[in-house]
Amino acid sequence: MTWRKERWSADHPLPIGVTNRAQVGDLVRAGDIVAAGATLAAALRVPGARRLGLSPADFERELRVRVGSDVVAKTVLARVGRRFARSVTAPIDGRLLHVTVDGDVYIAPIVDRWTVRATLDGVVARSDDAVVEVEGEAWCLQGAAAFGPDAIGEITLGVDGPDVDLAPSRIDVRLAGRIIVGGARVSAEVITRAHACGVAGLVAGGVPPAGLRVVYGDTVTAAGSPSRDDRPTVLCLMGFGSAALPRAVFEPFAALGGARAAIHTASARLFVFSSADIGRAETPPSDVLMGEGPAAYAPVGRADADADKGEGDREESAQRDEELTPSTNDRKPAER
Repeated sequence: MTWRKERWSADHPLPIGVTNRAQVGDLVRAGDIVAAGATLAAALRVPGARRLGLSPADFERELRVRVGSDVVAKTVLARVGRRFARSVTAPIDGRLLHVTVDGDVYIAPIVDRWTVRATLDGVVARSDDAVVEVEGEAWCLQGAAAFGPDAIGEITLGVDGPDVDLAPSRIDVRLAGRIIVGGARVSAEVITRAHACGVAGLVAGGVPPAGLRVVYGDTVTAAGSPSRDDRPTVLCLMGFGSAALPRAVFEPFAALGGARAAIHTASARLFVFSSADIGRAETPPSDVLMGEGPAAYAPVGRADADADKGEGDREESAQRDEELTPSTNDRKPAER
């Protein structure tokens, strides 16, 4: 688990009922809608050609609404005659799905509408009724598991250290729409409070399984979004329970603070869109200098260090090694 900046791809699976979607080659930003559609209930069959006294072929010519369009109740679908007009109207609000060979129409009520948003800045590489794939460059951190819908927001540090648990008191409505980075653990209370305050997502080392069951129920799955999109998004970087983040993972968040980011739950990845350099710092942390940190900063060999010294450094070293004789003014009266 390390930070990497390269070109990534993110697949966005689409539910049934797509009405419009981005096309291959379109430029998108994280948060842009790449597909939209609706969830439909059982369709209702409405007599058409027989009611108008037409053949099925003639009925299709008289149809005034294109198949796949949304209609409201009492919308005229087909009409014949002038003085003694006859018409077929929609009995309910819904979508015109199909015209049968007998000249009847099927209308399905719309239960819910949905949208799918991009989680990468880039270009659409694939687009069909099953998935929209976006390719783009970003900083990426691979996690262990993710729960909830995809989330987009600004990175905000919520703890002072990688081994500190995110406290519920540090979350309020001022953090709405942001992705908060916790430390070792986020509890069920933190997730619930984050959801109430409108937080986009939470990132931490681990999450207690009991806390996940409280929020998501007993049918929690890590692959993709839950059935309801109103629950918060959680990204576990290390696993379950409590796990302090390595400093090599936690410290770059300071440089990335305020940058736009996205959590792609299907792949359990955190994408951050920033040009900041989060490489190894020139001065290692104090705990590494004391020999207590990870072996990320290897000590420089003495031979290499001596080879790098300039001529002036060698002269100063020689002066420190030789014995210094005190001056006359520095001697005691008895020694003069």
